[in-house]
Amino acid sequence: MTGRRRWSTEEILDAATELLRTSDADSFSVRKLATALGTDPSSLYRHFRSKTELLRAVADRILLAAMDGYRPEGDWKQRVTALALRVREAFGQQPQLAAVWGRYASSGTGSRLVMEEVLQALRTSGLPDEEVPARYHRLAVLIAALIAAEATGSTVSPEEYEQGLELFRVAVLGADPERFPALAHYARDVRPLGADRRAAFEEILAAHLGHIEAAIRAD
Repeated sequence: MTGRRRWSTEEILDAATELLRTSDADSFSVRKLATALGTDPSSLYRHFRSKTELLRAVADRILLAAMDGYRPEGDWKQRVTALALRVREAFGQQPQLAAVWGRYASSGTGSRLVMEEVLQALRTSGLPDEEVPARYHRLAVLIAALIAAEATGSTVSPEEYEQGLELFRVAVLGADPERFPALAHYARDVRPLGADRRAAFEEILAAHLGHIEAAIRAD
């Protein structure tokens, strides 16, 4: 009798990534993954001790992809910005996994490469050495939150997006000017959350980096 095929760690991660394209972290399970692979869940637990460990490994692969071919250029702000945009783009291609990253922070090689580059950039910024870890943490929280928020909007279907857009138009253009005077005044210029995401990402990040720069100059 032929035994069941033994799946490699990379093959398991490939299958998990594909499964997560059409589901989310809450509905994902090792049992579903095992079924997709035609194997028993116990065989997957030889590679990963838990669902959380598996999801962290999946998220780490996205970070590895973002760092592939990366070369630091420019000053510290340019380095952080370039890196953040690479991570944003990587998760933008697989938005379902952005929420996984936000919830199940990776501790793998991809995560370490990202952390190393941001910390190295901050070390060259002129910050006192003891302030670098705290500044890094705030940057990481900001970037992860922005990417996760953007990914949430990217996973809706075209029909859902159009429905939401129509509701936005009704809510804004139909606002009572006596009760919502500012909203009525700017109604034709206010844009929905899904518009100009990249520009908003860059502007918010630039503002935060500017805040760090101002703190350096004040010292």
